[in-house]
Amino acid sequence: MVGIAVSAIPEGLPVVMTIALAIGVQRMAARYAIVRNLPAVETLGAVSVICSDKTGTLTRNEMSVRAVVLPGASFDIDGEGYAPQGRFSLKGEETEPALHPQLLHFATGAALCNDAHVRHAEGKVWAVEGDPMEGALVTLAARAGLDVDQLRQDWHRLDEVPFDAVHRYMATLHRPLAAAPVVFVKGAPEQVLAMCRDQQGAEGVQALDVAYWLEQIDALAAKGYRVLGLASGVPADGKDSVDMADVKDLSLLGVLGMIDPPRDSAKTAVRECRSAGIAVKMITGDHAATAAAIARELALADTIRVTSGHELDGLNDAQLIDVARASTVFARTSPEHKLRLVQALQADRSVIAMTGDGVNDAPALKRADIGVAMGITGTAAAKEAAGMVLADDNFATIVAAVKEGRTVYENLRKVIAWTLPTNGGQAIVIVVAILLGLSLPVTPVQILWVNLVTAVALGLTLAFEPPEATLMQRKPRSPDEQLLQPYLLWRVALVSVLFALGCFGMFEWSLRRGDSVELARTIVVNALVIMEIFYLFSVRYTQGTSLSLRGVLGTPAVLLGVAGVTLVQLLFTYTAPMQALFDSRPVDLEAGLLAIGLGVALLLLLEVEKFLVRWMRLGVRA
Repeated sequence: MVGIAVSAIPEGLPVVMTIALAIGVQRMAARYAIVRNLPAVETLGAVSVICSDKTGTLTRNEMSVRAVVLPGASFDIDGEGYAPQGRFSLKGEETEPALHPQLLHFATGAALCNDAHVRHAEGKVWAVEGDPMEGALVTLAARAGLDVDQLRQDWHRLDEVPFDAVHRYMATLHRPLAAAPVVFVKGAPEQVLAMCRDQQGAEGVQALDVAYWLEQIDALAAKGYRVLGLASGVPADGKDSVDMADVKDLSLLGVLGMIDPPRDSAKTAVRECRSAGIAVKMITGDHAATAAAIARELALADTIRVTSGHELDGLNDAQLIDVARASTVFARTSPEHKLRLVQALQADRSVIAMTGDGVNDAPALKRADIGVAMGITGTAAAKEAAGMVLADDNFATIVAAVKEGRTVYENLRKVIAWTLPTNGGQAIVIVVAILLGLSLPVTPVQILWVNLVTAVALGLTLAFEPPEATLMQRKPRSPDEQLLQPYLLWRVALVSVLFALGCFGMFEWSLRRGDSVELARTIVVNALVIMEIFYLFSVRYTQGTSLSLRGVLGTPAVLLGVAGVTLVQLLFTYTAPMQALFDSRPVDLEAGLLAIGLGVALLLLLEVEKFLVRWMRLGVRA
């Protein structure tokens, strides 16, 4: 009974599986994906939908103002990054900003209704301290020739209404030198437009042309620009404070379009997602046309369908499920929309990864199968609610983590597929020998040696396996998929029987040539270890053949594991202390070569079996 227990129980399996998960966490951390708990690694491997923010995740988060539209005039702006040098063009002709007071007043408001600073960092690179979008507005003012620091001193800020995703604007109250207080408001262009009663033209106040501005907003958004509106007003009774009730009856100064180009790495990552059967959905607070333009550039889907937050508000839960599946982009959304979208997408058992960075994103991150918080811009609440934190805020890092999650899952299956048959074969040997009244081909202590020393050392190498070439060309696995699938169970049964036959065959061959039982058992132990080594090379590739140069050469971990097992097995066989402990005997060359031949035969037979299984699967699909 002891022999059966020792042979049947895979003592090293829990250790190896835990190490495999830990290795996955370490690999992800090296790719700037910090996983907060081990089970999240397995969840990442099953992700079927990634809901991602746009700004800074799919895009570079390097804003630059490219167009300013004023009443009666439209300017194009060129410039690199956040450097204050740039060129302004009016109707295709370069012009000086100083010639256009209307433009300077617009740039003044953009710089004042703003909390960012642009500094000259090390290496003569201009960098933003604060929100990149606000940094782009500071840069616009600097390119227009304004001294932003002096401007902020001359226009002392008295009060502010901070930006909020609900009201979608920011307002600041300033007192210029020897003048009455002025309110500047910037925000979503539709929202700012709705709060205005007139517009500031070159000759003074004009009637608000709503149709003109809506046309200009759509035109800028269609180019992929993020659009902001800017307005000004005078507080009632010269107040030195401002609240939301005061932000009304404004005068529109104009709108601007800024670009945040997609990351090159995000384009590659999206292609990889699509080949892996993973849907990517963009959730953003930007204008629908802006988001759609970026989605087309990233090729998120063949057909880009955009749904606005306003449209989501009009859907019940059942309707939302269909819209969430069909839509690629969700524009003008709030954190509350994120939560509803996660719930809708999970209705068909899809595994959802959701990104977020704000405090209000925490419920959606918590509800998602794997919440992904931004490490650079994310709040502590978002990071606490998430299962993974991106140290670089990069969409490609999410995809790399998903790939690593798939790799870990595949490696776990390989560990199981390698461990269970080796134990199963040993158990069959013990049970059959007992039932037939035969001498045990291996003793319990020898089985324990194989399980704890050689099996752990070899099985552990599978935890270091790199991803197979076709890994990201497979569809996501079902969240209900069992680790022990029918094919794996068949493989366990087949290999267990082959191991048992090999052990009995070597034991009988040794006894028939006149060897002692002790020597015969030593030959069986060596044959068992050799079969495990050759089976290790077979199980490394679940979707392809192991009979390739890459398959034969193995990985450094595999080669090190094989070398280590070979060394300890030689000690087991030929050193006196080990012989006394395990009752082993020196093995001659003939027996050693026969055991190696048995391992080669096992490898070839299993490769034929893999080929036939692949052929039958292709036949079924056809």
